[in-house]
Amino acid sequence: PVSEAALARRAARDPRVAERFELYACGVELANAFGELTDAAEQRRRFALEMEEKARVYGETYPIDDDFLAALSSMPEASGIALGFDRLVMLATGASRIDQVLWAPVAEVTR
Repeated sequence: PVSEAALARRAARDPRVAERFELYACGVELANAFGELTDAAEQRRRFALEMEEKARVYGETYPIDDDFLAALSSMPEASGIALGFDRLVMLATGASRIDQVLWAPVAEVTR
């Protein structure tokens, strides 16, 4: 659904869904991809909705990135995919958790 794809453009064939997919193997997300939303007005509307939800749930918001929105107006149509190398290593080694394949220590956040 479009509501779950904040930076993806709507699908031409069905405006309820976004041009987006995820690639899974053996229950592990390997990659996600989408057609970039380049309509600044639509992106601003989505950001505003997200901020309303953030205010409702967490009682706080953050500023909308006007520089990003301005850049969208000159951005050509684009799409991309992000493939997690660490996820591929999990698949290849049969690891059940991502921390089993990380080669650099990750600090735990304590509060």
